[in-house]
Amino acid sequence: MASNVVADDVGAVNSNLDDDVEDDYGLREACGVFGCVAAVDSQLDVPQLLALGLTALQHRGQESAGMITGRLECASFKKHIGMGMVSQIFTEEILGKMRGDLGIGHTRYSTAGSSALVNCQPFEVETLQGKIAVAHNGELINCKSLRQKVLKHGIGLSSSSDSEVITQLLCGSPPEGEPEGVDWEARIKQFMNESPLSYAVLVMFGPSVYAFRDPYGNRPLCVGSLQRTAFLNLFHNNYSKKIITKEDSNFEPEGWVVSSESCAFQSIGAKFVREVLPGEIVQITNQGIKTLAIVPRPKKDPPAFCIFEYVYFARPDSLLQGQMVYSVRMRCGRKLAKEAPVEADIVSTVPESATPAALGYSEMSGIPYAEVLTKNRYVGRTFIQPSTRLRQLGVAKKFGALTENFVGKKVVLIDDSIVRGNTIAPIIRLLKTAGASEVHIRVASPPVKYPCYMGINIPTKQELIANQLQPEQLADHFGADSVVYLTIDGLLEATSEGMNLQDMGKHTSHHCTACLSGKYPVQPELW
Repeated sequence: MASNVVADDVGAVNSNLDDDVEDDYGLREACGVFGCVAAVDSQLDVPQLLALGLTALQHRGQESAGMITGRLECASFKKHIGMGMVSQIFTEEILGKMRGDLGIGHTRYSTAGSSALVNCQPFEVETLQGKIAVAHNGELINCKSLRQKVLKHGIGLSSSSDSEVITQLLCGSPPEGEPEGVDWEARIKQFMNESPLSYAVLVMFGPSVYAFRDPYGNRPLCVGSLQRTAFLNLFHNNYSKKIITKEDSNFEPEGWVVSSESCAFQSIGAKFVREVLPGEIVQITNQGIKTLAIVPRPKKDPPAFCIFEYVYFARPDSLLQGQMVYSVRMRCGRKLAKEAPVEADIVSTVPESATPAALGYSEMSGIPYAEVLTKNRYVGRTFIQPSTRLRQLGVAKKFGALTENFVGKKVVLIDDSIVRGNTIAPIIRLLKTAGASEVHIRVASPPVKYPCYMGINIPTKQELIANQLQPEQLADHFGADSVVYLTIDGLLEATSEGMNLQDMGKHTSHHCTACLSGKYPVQPELW
């Protein structure tokens, strides 16, 4: 049966991209993936859940989004993709046409592949065994060689995305063949052996969604369960009394979900079950979640979870490696206060991802916290071309100064990261013009000095401010009274302190710090 593409002409949706407006930080998340499988006799509205899940992951990508749904009793897919935000793309009318028992979705920021409708995910292909749909977060470090391999096999590619390369590689049977039908464990293992990182992938085939992470665990992925409505009502009614019994909690789940981040579960009433382990292959059906295999890392290398998920990318209410991101950012602020103390009247933040670190700095230093900036949430990337006057206003379009909180005072301003350095200087100028006597910048992460090849868009090495100026020169360059970064050791201590080390092995390092240290999990010359 042919695939039902609900909408192909969605390129007219506002893409929210304006090349003249530079990104605040120069860092962009790769993507977010979300999947759902309804249980037997479930009344779940799978498309609505996918849309809500993708909306919760919108911070991971705002260029495009898409979803593919399917039914257990037939092989047809329904697909809808578009440029822009999730809420723009998935209207009630569209979601009403996407009914299904299972589905996967994707929200995208382009790393490998241009920002165009043809690169929107999920991808789908027709095979002899049936249709396959794939959604991918990350970036293949050896994509160029794998792309050549696919093309040499006579397979055409319709996009510039490495996610399409993954899709085509997963279509091939493993060398030992598949005498008993499609062997997804063998197919995924073969792919993992060909590309060690970086990816968190969802594959939809027949009645199953397969979820897997690269053996280094570079990108996040977790699974959850959707409780029956009866249990949710019971939970909400008795939550304040805390009288839910073991028998009460035995309602069978109404479905299962998989997501790049656990924050998406809260928005749909799902219960966090656990994170998918590095190298783990998980099968999700209407019967539940099952581990098929765990592929080990080459040469017993340590794990390499992206440390910038903690610094900037992940939502603060997400759980990563057994700990809440908000708590890690608080610890970064405490470490920063120990490493870089300063005499000041107040501690504040560049809204909003640096706020937990600022609170941690305030707590450890004893300097009171107060807000000095308020953010205009409605200034974003649009098709409106600003006039020369508006361009000159610069950061004033995005931030307003809460002058009564800091006039005549020494301010410690906490930022989560400084990449190009184009935003922090205007902010300092804004605060000093408005009456701050001193502005000391403290950065809750180390200097970004090296490119990332694993799914994070980082400017070229020459564009990174940390490679242009020595630390002692930054204060003069920005117009600050002092500028100090958190050390790499401080960041590693903050991110490791609350980790759940179960199944992680006895490694001294669990994080990828390549963009900070230049030490890559797999050396570039071997790619």
